[in-house]
Amino acid sequence: MNRLHKKGVWRIGLDGGIGMRIYYFNFNYLVRKVITVLLALLFVLLVFKVIQYNLFKPAISNFDPIYQGSTDQKKIALTCNVVWGEEYIPEMLDVLKKNNVSMTFFMGGQWVKDFPELTKEIAKNHELGNHSYSHPHPTFISKSKNINEIKKTEEAIFELTKVRTCLYAPPYGEFNKTVLEAAGESGYLTILWSIDTIDWQRPEPATILKRVSDKAHNGAIVLMHPTAPTVKALPAIITVLREKGYKLTTVSDILNIK
Repeated sequence: MNRLHKKGVWRIGLDGGIGMRIYYFNFNYLVRKVITVLLALLFVLLVFKVIQYNLFKPAISNFDPIYQGSTDQKKIALTCNVVWGEEYIPEMLDVLKKNNVSMTFFMGGQWVKDFPELTKEIAKNHELGNHSYSHPHPTFISKSKNINEIKKTEEAIFELTKVRTCLYAPPYGEFNKTVLEAAGESGYLTILWSIDTIDWQRPEPATILKRVSDKAHNGAIVLMHPTAPTVKALPAIITVLREKGYKLTTVSDILNIK
């Protein structure tokens, strides 16, 4: 057997007794084919996502998502989605208590079942919202399954705290007409945000603070998660927003829900 390689082409000769057969393998061609296939798959995925999100403008009827509250007053709602990070919840609650701040915690139902005592601690001084039970991608499941996720979480929270939730934060912030109708028909307002800390990426606390401070505005809803840098940034967030004249409160308060 002999081989010759030149400009991405391999020639392999095999002695076959009577003569020698030569095979050519163009690896540059193969690489281009693989890239073409991958790009085609990515294009199909993009088309699917466009359809899934209804061309990024969901067909909304009576259940619009809410990104912020009233702009008439200098109020900001801090929120925290809770489906992990239980190790940081006690310290977060301590910071909030020391600074006399009540905020809105959107609770995952399975997390509530797994951490009942922490759930009760949160409920003592803070508003509870609904963040689905198993944290699925809500746009990938049916309306009935979305409703089940919401109702199952509602019952888990009520069983422990005797609080009936009415605010729903869809997992991953994903929604379409099906998700909005599932929440609305279940008696919920769908809550998103106007300031995203992106703290799930675990940036430096100073980065989290800057994201909140730079975008602060009347009626803002700030999205957070229980992470180590979030807890470290929280005292400074509270201080800076108060220095800017904002009252830190719950989502219900900035929406004037009694």
